Amino acid sequence: MAAAGGERHPGGPQLSAEALGGRCCSSPEEATLEVSWVQGFSNKNFGFINNQTVCYPCGNYILFLDIKTKKTTALQCQTGQVGAFAVNPNRGVLAFSDRKLNPVIYIYCFPELNKLTELKGHIQLDYTLLAFSFLGPYLASYSSFPDFVLSVWNWQENILLCSESQPGVAATSISFNPMNWQQLCFVTESSVTIWCIERNYDEHCLTQNPVKLPDGRGSLNHEDLFFPYSCDEDPYHGPVMPVSAIAGLVGDKAETFVPRTDIKPSLHPTAHCWTATSDIYLGCKEGYILAIDTRKCSASIIQRKPLPEHMLKISDMLGYIRREAQKKKDGKPKALQRTVVFTMAFCDEGLYTAGIEGILYFYHIRDLQYEMKICADISEPISTLTFSPDCTTLLIVTDQGTIYTYEPAHSGEAVKLLTAFSSNLLAADFLSPGDMYCVATAMACCPSSNSAAVGTKGGQIYFIDITKVEAPRVVHRIFLSKFPVLSLHYDQSGQFLIIRAMEGYIFILDARPSKLFQVLGYVVLAGEVLSLSVVSDFKNNLVEVIVLLSVAENQQTRLEIFCLSSALMEDIDKYVNDQGMLNVSAIKKEQYDLEYPLSSAVRLKDDIVYGYCTCAPFICKYHLSKQSILEDPPVFLSEKMIPSNQFGAGFICLSPNSRWLASAAKDGVLFIYDTSTMEILAQNYCHSYEGGGIRSMVFSLDGKFILVNGENDGTLVCLKWKKIKEIEVKEADFHWHSLLTILNKSISDENAVLRLMAEWQLESESTSESLPEEKSKKSPLEPSSAAVTEDGSFTSLHSDSASEMTWLGQKTEKDIREETERFANQKEKLQMGIKKLRKTIQKMMHENEQVPDIEKLGQQEFNLDMEEQERAEAEAEHEVARVREKIEMEILANCYLQDVIKHECWDSMCVKGRAVKCFHIACEVKNYPLKKRDEEELRTLEKVLRLRNIEAADLKVQEKVLETKSKTVLFKEENTEVMAGDTASCCLVGSLSSQYGADTSILYHQLDLHSREQKINQIVLLKDIIYKVKTAFNKEFDIVAQQKEQEIARIKERNLRIREILAQLDLQVEVWEPGLTCDENPEQVLTVQDSEIKVEKYLTPQEREKAEMLTRLEMERHLASLDNERQRALNDMMGGVLEVKQEDILKIDIPPPSFISKPEDEWTAQEKKIFREYEEKVKELNEEKEKYRRTLKNELEELEASIQEMTQNFDKTVCKLFERKVNLEKVIYQEELKIVNLTYSLLLDEELDSREAGLRHFLVKKQKEKVKIARTVEVTKRKIEFYTDQYDNAIAEDKNLEYGFRKEFAHVPASLLGELVELYKCRPRTVMTEIYLATANRSKSSSVSAEDYKDALSRLMKAMDELDNPKHMPNGLDPSIWEKFCLARRNKLESEQLVKWMALILAEIEVFLQRRIDDNEKMSSKIENIFKELIWLQEEKIKLQVNLTFQFLLKQGQVEVESTEIPDYADAIFIKKSIIEELNCNIMDQVEKKIASMVECKEFSKGIFQLEWEHKKMRMQIEDLNQKAQDIVTLPVTKDRQLFLTMLDYDSYMAHRIAVMEQTLAVMDKLHKKNMKKQQKRIKELEKCISLKEQANYELSLELKETLVSVSERRHISQAADMQHISERIAKRRYQEILKQKHLRGLIEEQEKHLDILQAEAERLRSKTFPTL
Repeated sequence: MAAAGGERHPGGPQLSAEALGGRCCSSPEEATLEVSWVQGFSNKNFGFINNQTVCYPCGNYILFLDIKTKKTTALQCQTGQVGAFAVNPNRGVLAFSDRKLNPVIYIYCFPELNKLTELKGHIQLDYTLLAFSFLGPYLASYSSFPDFVLSVWNWQENILLCSESQPGVAATSISFNPMNWQQLCFVTESSVTIWCIERNYDEHCLTQNPVKLPDGRGSLNHEDLFFPYSCDEDPYHGPVMPVSAIAGLVGDKAETFVPRTDIKPSLHPTAHCWTATSDIYLGCKEGYILAIDTRKCSASIIQRKPLPEHMLKISDMLGYIRREAQKKKDGKPKALQRTVVFTMAFCDEGLYTAGIEGILYFYHIRDLQYEMKICADISEPISTLTFSPDCTTLLIVTDQGTIYTYEPAHSGEAVKLLTAFSSNLLAADFLSPGDMYCVATAMACCPSSNSAAVGTKGGQIYFIDITKVEAPRVVHRIFLSKFPVLSLHYDQSGQFLIIRAMEGYIFILDARPSKLFQVLGYVVLAGEVLSLSVVSDFKNNLVEVIVLLSVAENQQTRLEIFCLSSALMEDIDKYVNDQGMLNVSAIKKEQYDLEYPLSSAVRLKDDIVYGYCTCAPFICKYHLSKQSILEDPPVFLSEKMIPSNQFGAGFICLSPNSRWLASAAKDGVLFIYDTSTMEILAQNYCHSYEGGGIRSMVFSLDGKFILVNGENDGTLVCLKWKKIKEIEVKEADFHWHSLLTILNKSISDENAVLRLMAEWQLESESTSESLPEEKSKKSPLEPSSAAVTEDGSFTSLHSDSASEMTWLGQKTEKDIREETERFANQKEKLQMGIKKLRKTIQKMMHENEQVPDIEKLGQQEFNLDMEEQERAEAEAEHEVARVREKIEMEILANCYLQDVIKHECWDSMCVKGRAVKCFHIACEVKNYPLKKRDEEELRTLEKVLRLRNIEAADLKVQEKVLETKSKTVLFKEENTEVMAGDTASCCLVGSLSSQYGADTSILYHQLDLHSREQKINQIVLLKDIIYKVKTAFNKEFDIVAQQKEQEIARIKERNLRIREILAQLDLQVEVWEPGLTCDENPEQVLTVQDSEIKVEKYLTPQEREKAEMLTRLEMERHLASLDNERQRALNDMMGGVLEVKQEDILKIDIPPPSFISKPEDEWTAQEKKIFREYEEKVKELNEEKEKYRRTLKNELEELEASIQEMTQNFDKTVCKLFERKVNLEKVIYQEELKIVNLTYSLLLDEELDSREAGLRHFLVKKQKEKVKIARTVEVTKRKIEFYTDQYDNAIAEDKNLEYGFRKEFAHVPASLLGELVELYKCRPRTVMTEIYLATANRSKSSSVSAEDYKDALSRLMKAMDELDNPKHMPNGLDPSIWEKFCLARRNKLESEQLVKWMALILAEIEVFLQRRIDDNEKMSSKIENIFKELIWLQEEKIKLQVNLTFQFLLKQGQVEVESTEIPDYADAIFIKKSIIEELNCNIMDQVEKKIASMVECKEFSKGIFQLEWEHKKMRMQIEDLNQKAQDIVTLPVTKDRQLFLTMLDYDSYMAHRIAVMEQTLAVMDKLHKKNMKKQQKRIKELEKCISLKEQANYELSLELKETLVSVSERRHISQAADMQHISERIAKRRYQEILKQKHLRGLIEEQEKHLDILQAEAERLRSKTFPTL
């Protein structure tokens, strides 16, 4: 926080304070306000208007600061906020624009501050830039949206010289060349343009010369993409076109098109300045410093961009250390590094730059080399550098509102000139007593002491000692609450400080320093506090606080008033509760609900309240009742509504003596009303709507000054009365002296205490009683820094709120502490009970750990805090629901993505992509996935085919007519020609598609593709051929795929037998089981199998119950199947089978005899016989088993062999298909190569057309420019002829004057005549030298004007006064002759000057003509080059139409050899051709024989298969016929079928029935629609009637409301005026008038009857007199 104080300047400018036209006062004796002083700051648009005065715009004013005396004067813009601004120190003038519609540029002179002229153009919204020329009366302006016009004015003559529009170009700065006013630098965010103002005597024009800046990497190479080549041509691909033609652009876009890959980052200029050599130094945002040659319009790099940030850290640290060390040593920093330049200024010594680092650098530049040094370290971001006119003082302006001066000649430190505020002001108030002021965010000045209270956003209140305004100090701080402080208010006696905070809190403090600003209490109001005002009642020693609240329930406002008495300060404990809140009985609160929503309200001492209405521009007047109402307050109606001429949100403020009411709003106009009559006393347009209007205003206690603070313009205006009634002054002065009498003693006493108070420090605040922030009941999240201005630049009042306790918190803590002491015994008992309960629960938990797991309780069961447990469960469920919802959304997104991919890549394909793989070979063949051709493509194909058929038919007719065939040609020769033709046709077609089912006869011949339509048709036909070839292959592929499925099915059948054999042989051998992979059966990829899911499937409770039930049923079924008595008996008796099969022979075992366990010696003869029979049976069984095993093995081998043979045959089929696929790929690639070549030729043709159209558009533009230049040349030539004649006439007149001199003075003696001749040739030397130098300078710049001529002639005439002095008269000459001689000499001098001026005009016009002639020649050269390129393009197009790309098919062995060298045949062997031919003939014979035998075998086997097929076909036909006969027998015959069989024309019968039914339906539908239309029409009529009734009711309600208001007003007026006798008199007069009107009506009726009788009589007499008419 910082408070600034100062005295008003007695010598301020006497400025007019009138507002806009139309804002007039209603008082006959109008009081007026004038500006006393203005404070503000703008960190841009600074300029010297002379060597010691700086001026800058601020809000509605332009401030002039004297850098020596530091005094400020102001100039007000009468039409609102100042827009663009410029200064010309050479002529002592300044220019600025306003910001209204159709803005005007004003020219003022300094120091008189008189308006010289107004420049009115055709600009609609706003001027953004202004710039003066230093060499003439010229001003440049640039406007913003929507005009974007650059204009050059002659401000002395108020003439617009020339202008140029640049749509959409936003400029950042413009400036004239100080050495040549005809050069103007125009800078935008990414470009620089040098505008040349060319002059043709009385005509001016602007010529644009853009400067090519380096790119972001510092490269100066710029390529013209519209003319990048000179007719380059590729030998194979044709001519190379520019990127604009390749992109197909035509028009202006083609000239400026840049591909995205070629777009390079551009530089962004930040500052520029002119040099003495008419060059420009340019600083860029990227850190570059460029030198621009204005003659060549080229840029050179002086300084590269700075190092990257990661490399600057170490260098910054080292630089800082070196700077600090150097400062301590000799006071000047020496660390140098390249920085980003944001402002620069040039003088004869060199270039000065500065930027965000706050360091002033000096560059001594020679060519492109420079020496750099640091001049000053400001340590603040520097925004502006500007030199005084004599270049002795450099003004440095920072972003933070500080102004420094630096004198380069002395090379000292920068001297601080002014410390101002750089952001918007938020609050202002007067110190008391006096007219000093203080600035802060939320602030008020105490009337009873020289102290100020400052509120912060963190809820702190700082008290500042301002007994010494130049050195304010903080003496105390109170941390009230965490709520931001909105406003502070003192009563007039200085006893109370009322603080308005957020959430309806209003705090009351003792305002006296002697009481250490004690907090008395607070009040909480129900609603948002809109405004607060204070009224002091000195008689009753009371302070009334008027609070305006916003009631959210009914969107109205409520007025609450409470009183503060001096008794509160004596014993505050009686009137507050434990929390510090004031009791209702102590403050006597009253409430009033108001009729209209208000934004501000003030109260006068006679119970009158004025409020500013928010819904309409009115000031409402209320008269409050004396009764205090606390519950159900009535709605108070406004007694009077005073119309306001303001617009936007506003507020009102009352003067200390309650005589004046000030009204301020967003329009920026301040109105002063007389509170007794509510007439406008005065008004002042001190701020503007563009700057946000007025933020706050305050009266001084003596009523002489008014302090007005702007919303966003950063301007503080102090107004004073210029004209006011004497009685008003006396009343204000009396009130001030009365108040001063009351305050004098308290001021002296409190100031003495205030001076003794120590300065407050953050560490000095006692924090022993502070508690953590979390224990405070009121802790809204608000910032804790005490910001004085909006940017929070003052940080000295910052406090850490987290470590301090607010006053409200301390009260709460104290209350809690007292309550704790009061209930200490009960608390101790509760703690003992809690300890016992804890021990019991711990014991129960220990016992729970000892029981079995099934009996254990969960940990949550021992949680006694059920609310916490429920909250945790609810949080867990909420988190689970959130995660589930997130997963479901992800699943839904994935499903949608799956559907999109499936639709695009699978469903849209009429032929799905799949593959066929071999069983044993790594060979795979894929089909061609195809999409279904759409209708448009098929229509195009049909159209092309129809066209080709017509062309083929036309060609046949032409061949029959034009060609004759020879009939003497041998049949052999014809066959040879046909074969040769077929072979040649394949070669010339360029592909083998005809051999794979494609019809190539419909194609155009490759040598006939000349037109664009033919090429497009050929592409369509080629695509159709590719589609057909792929379709044919897909059919073959489908056959092979079906064959593989059949083979797999056969293999599976054989594998079943193989597994049975392996099971019988008891062999553990893996059986090869082929199958289809994902590539062969892609549909299975779209189906997710259960085996693919690696995680456990989530089942809902219902699904889990269903699965358990199915498992239980399956288990019961299995157990029931095991308990089968029949199966157990069969297993026990016969081994589980009723009949022994051959397959079971291997399982048969002969049981050994029972005596086999005894020793062989103990066997009997019978037993031995039985054993021999047993051995024979075993042997026979083993032989049968071995025989059966061999049979099974043979069968196994046969099955495996058959499978192997089957799969090998299929592999061969796949390999053949693969070979065919390879050949098809060659065919498809051949056709696609044709399409690519044709497409490229079409694209090249389009590029040539685009290039030609672009060139023709460019040619038209250049031809128009050439016509314009030629017209200018013709006009200039005629002008030269005219001025040449005038020049010749001037020379002749000059010579005539010289010849006539001797004749005129021939009577003078010869001695005197010689002296006169010498004097006649004499000229003033000094003046002539100056004129010659000025003429030389003008001849260099080729510019001359009538003003220069008049100025030179006037100076010359003044110098001639010395030569015309009689002291130079020759002795003896008559004085009359001397006067005649002086007149003749002056005439001669004027004639000479006229000749010189005419010569300069001719030279200027000739220079202009020569420039236009040069431009004409350049334009002619450009046009000629364009014509050459157009001719070249046409030749290339003809060449491309004739020189076609031809595709050949070369035989095997024929290759193209790129080199022309002859190969070496040294190792070659010569063989006779006849031997090779004979051998080939033998081979061909054998091949033909073999082929014939193979064909014969094939035909025989085909016949066998055909017979078998016919046999099967006949059997199937027999079965079909039998089935049909059975169906005929069993067919039921219904009535419909009988009708169908008996009726001859059944179809017509059914059609008739359908027609009758359709007619019936149509009639019913028509009838239904008719009824619906009637009902809808009736509904519309009813709705219309309803809307009309509603509108009428609404209008009647409005009229009723207005009538009630008017009746109420009239009733009040009548009651107030007591006009009963007047109304009776008016009633009597009205009654007499009614009687008189009734009498007149009767008289009129009688006269009308009499007139009718007379007219009838007249008509009768006329008809009697003139019967023929």
